[in-house]
Amino acid sequence: MYKLLIVDNEPRVRYGLRHYLNWSAYGIEVAGEAEDGESALQEAERLKPDIVLTDVRLHHLDGIELSRRLRERYPRIKIVFVSEHTVADYLKSALQLNAVDYIFKPVNLRELRQVVRRITMELAEQERQLQVARDMQVKLRESLPLLRERFLYALLGQRLSPGLIQERIAFLELNLPVSADYVVLVISVDDYAEMLASRNERDRQLLMYAAVNVCQELMDLDMGGYVFEVRSGELVCILCLESKGFCEERLLALAEAIRYNLERWLALTVTIGVGDRSKGLGHISHSYAQARDAAERKWYLGKNRIITTNSPEPSEEQVFRVDHTRIERLTVLMKAGDAERLQEELDCIFGQLAKSWRSGADYIRNLSLQLALLADQLLLELGIQGPYAQESSVWEILARQETFEELHRTLEQLLSERCALIWERRNGKSGNLVERVQAIINARYSENITVTDIGRDVFLTPTYVCLLYKQETGRTVNDYLTQVRMERAKELLRNPRNKLYDICYAVGYADPSYFTKLFKKIAGVTPSAYRDSIK
Repeated sequence: MYKLLIVDNEPRVRYGLRHYLNWSAYGIEVAGEAEDGESALQEAERLKPDIVLTDVRLHHLDGIELSRRLRERYPRIKIVFVSEHTVADYLKSALQLNAVDYIFKPVNLRELRQVVRRITMELAEQERQLQVARDMQVKLRESLPLLRERFLYALLGQRLSPGLIQERIAFLELNLPVSADYVVLVISVDDYAEMLASRNERDRQLLMYAAVNVCQELMDLDMGGYVFEVRSGELVCILCLESKGFCEERLLALAEAIRYNLERWLALTVTIGVGDRSKGLGHISHSYAQARDAAERKWYLGKNRIITTNSPEPSEEQVFRVDHTRIERLTVLMKAGDAERLQEELDCIFGQLAKSWRSGADYIRNLSLQLALLADQLLLELGIQGPYAQESSVWEILARQETFEELHRTLEQLLSERCALIWERRNGKSGNLVERVQAIINARYSENITVTDIGRDVFLTPTYVCLLYKQETGRTVNDYLTQVRMERAKELLRNPRNKLYDICYAVGYADPSYFTKLFKKIAGVTPSAYRDSIK
């Protein structure tokens, strides 16, 4: 409820005003009374009223001066004057003080009600506006982290005037001296595409949030500054070098601490690019560009490392391009299914590309895609169902590779498995693959061998090995592996000296209970019962 303070020299007038109107019906509580201006000020200090109903003529301090002082202390207070008709000059002064209204004595009930309704409406609107302002303040406070990131991101891409920077820093409550020196680190998460594929968006957000916190804590222990995610899989640290005793070794030690702790606590391997020192906050865009360029050098230098602007670069400056003659030679080797010579030619090409820093990652990716698609085209021409129907697209596979070496080995694997398919077709039948798979299983059944291991030995993906084997035999690779192991287990069971757990390990199983369950499923009886049946 709104609080009302009644001020008048006459007790009977105060009593009348208190009881003349049902104030509670208008959401008003008569909180207090005062008999003169001085006591009214004291009561107002104690009660903090929303409305003051006061006579113009008061002892010690008249109503006009009282109103002026109340306005100074409580700008939102609503003041209504009650006066005689004979004090019109006083009313002019009251209106100049922005009094809400005035009422002549004797007070007319209808007039009083109208004034009270208007006051309560104004108070309600005032409260609504205050609540909107409070809500906006809360939303602004909640938005500060995002606003800070936007401002810091803007600093990375452009130079802002010192005055504007200082104004934004004060508003966003950032501890970043404008004239201090700064260094920018770019933290690139390695194998980010694989991380995305293995996590939902919520888990990814939580992981990156944890990574930001780890980096921020380490920075706060040493130099200070801010870290934030500028794009998917890339964090930026803006380090303030205002503290004394800064040196490059200290900076690299911090970068190494970040790299180590992200791997230790979050299982994230990262490549960190380090920019040069910038004079003033308004010039960090140069340090950021250097740091990002350094982080992108993991394409040649490898992942999970710290790369500075002084890191070595390939010495050869000229741009290397693969000509049509070489593409034709690769095509001939693929048509022949000659995986060994194809690998040698590919190693030679990538060896030359490795020396040519200026060839660029985009060119090498596009070249790799061209060669992989050329191999798939050959499969189509020969009527061979290739692994591209069972896996991610060639472009997706190649695009996930973050380093030059990874791309080289991935392309080599893609072309080798396609060469193997072409070789199978050239030699008459795919039964050769079945024989090779069975030979590998017969030789290695006692190991913890998987279809992936078999695929690696025959230069094919696990998916395609399973597909082709099932097409040729009507059974799965694992069916044949289980058959070989069970037959060997039966042979070993004939010798009573062989313990059951020894037999389990000898045929490639690590869990005796699982071996027993599988043996019963295949043979119809447990290993012990089988041994008893052949005595």
